[in-house]
Amino acid sequence: MLVDYLVKQNWLQTPRIIRAFQEIKREDFMPEEFKDYAELNQAFPIGWGQSISQPLIVAFILERLQPQNGDKILEIGTGSGWATALSAQIISKKNETAGAEQAKGLIVSLEAISEIKETARENLAKYGFIEKKLVELCVADGFKGYPKISERSDLSGGFDKIFSTSSVKELPKEWKEQLKIGGTIVSPIGNSIWQFFKAREDKFEEKEYPNFSFSPIFTQQQQLITV
Repeated sequence: MLVDYLVKQNWLQTPRIIRAFQEIKREDFMPEEFKDYAELNQAFPIGWGQSISQPLIVAFILERLQPQNGDKILEIGTGSGWATALSAQIISKKNETAGAEQAKGLIVSLEAISEIKETARENLAKYGFIEKKLVELCVADGFKGYPKISERSDLSGGFDKIFSTSSVKELPKEWKEQLKIGGTIVSPIGNSIWQFFKAREDKFEEKEYPNFSFSPIFTQQQQLITV
């Protein structure tokens, strides 16, 4: 089984993240012709030149991101909605170390291709995340961050975490600006996964995890690299 493999190979380590992978079925986010292969550790096309990410990539990114109950998270590139659903499942659960239930979190997911966003909406409907107001989908150029953040009182301090599963040339300044102090960004840059911690408004601590391979984000201006 896929989850057992990811745990055995140490791609998955955190109990609440492991449970999300067990509870959110990857096949529910794959085109019909590929559903029988959902347990394979590889990416598959979902149309419009995009793909559902390789499971070990999603697992590694979420382990670095460490979503928590109540987090407000910005996802860049909705794709199939699988990583969106995993994140929503994690932030909606009570933290194992918390003494009481915390506030409900939110995933704001940006997708440049409207058709892919609608497919993701249909996939996410299988779990009720949009109806429960745990997930909001938006057609937008993710490279520029969330365009409506200045209009949202609930996001006045920024996002707790930001992540992408597709590669960018460099970390966009809009992502840095829209992250809370104390927050984390995890994103592929080139062929590495990078983790950024916002220590102060003008200071980021960073760590590189090299030797990965990714598909680029599709943006309306095509500003990202192809790898």
